Amino acid sequence: MKKHFIRLCLLALVVALAAGTADAQTTRKGKKRPPAKKSASTKSQGGNNAAVAPVKDTVKPAPVADADIKLVDPLKSLRNDAIIERNLVKDRTPLTYEHIREDDAVYRQRVWREIDVHEKMNLPFVYKATEDNGNQRFIYILLNGIKAGNITAFDANVDDRFTTPMTFQQIANGLVGKPQTIQIPDPVNDPDGSKGTMKDTTITQEFNPDAVERYQIKEEWVFDKESSRLHVRILGIAPEKTILNPDGSFRAVLPIFWVYYPEIRPILAKFEAYNGKNFGARMSWEELFESRMFASRIIKSTVDNPGDQFISGYIRDPILQLLEGENIKEKIFNYEQDLWSY
Repeated sequence: MKKHFIRLCLLALVVALAAGTADAQTTRKGKKRPPAKKSASTKSQGGNNAAVAPVKDTVKPAPVADADIKLVDPLKSLRNDAIIERNLVKDRTPLTYEHIREDDAVYRQRVWREIDVHEKMNLPFVYKATEDNGNQRFIYILLNGIKAGNITAFDANVDDRFTTPMTFQQIANGLVGKPQTIQIPDPVNDPDGSKGTMKDTTITQEFNPDAVERYQIKEEWVFDKESSRLHVRILGIAPEKTILNPDGSFRAVLPIFWVYYPEIRPILAKFEAYNGKNFGARMSWEELFESRMFASRIIKSTVDNPGDQFISGYIRDPILQLLEGENIKEKIFNYEQDLWSY
């Protein structure tokens, strides 16, 4: 009896071991072994733990938009902002130029002038008031017309012959530069700066209209033998930007863009220029240019200039440059005077 009991116990043990082995084999086939965890610390050659690198923002930065110049639309006056009805400005249209035949133009010279807005006679260029038709600065008149599509701007970096049109975005990039993306500390995700977390931020420069301190004018002097008159016609106007060195010192003055003056005459006739002596006797910008009511200096001409150089290219002294400009002006004047006998 005792032997029979021992045999039953051994048989039960064998069955239990066989069942456990089959279960283990089934588990190995159905499940994979989990991967081993990698160590977070990295050892250097000397055996010490390496310094932990600062955590960087892995979010892909947003694309940087092009530069823009904020031109705020003016608020219209809901009441008559004067004691008189001012309707003449709306109805002004410039007179067409007198036609000059090519055969009658016996004498032609081109002159490039520079207008400095700081001179007393040129103060209308920096008049800062805002009226129903917008800001009265001359640069804003041009920029508003270009943005609205009423004025075509031409690239001054190519030439001054109005060959390459420019978009308003290209002008904005030249005036204020493209926005820059830089890395700054992230105070939200890393208040104490211990993690070294950084984030991207975009810096955009604002347009300063007072930085446009000069304008360049391209004009042509023509003597018409039919009318026996010396005519002057403006061909183009270019606002100029002052370029500074990294230390803030003056480097150069370069034109930003050119506009074709005969094309913008109807637009300039709608804007009145500032008159500090009599606010009621203001003239339009078109009349100001046609009446030559501005002070300027000659910086280049076609008179005795086969190298097509600016005066500053062959004369270094600023005082002598002014005298050379007056000499060019006198040569053109003397040609007309020498045609007459007294």
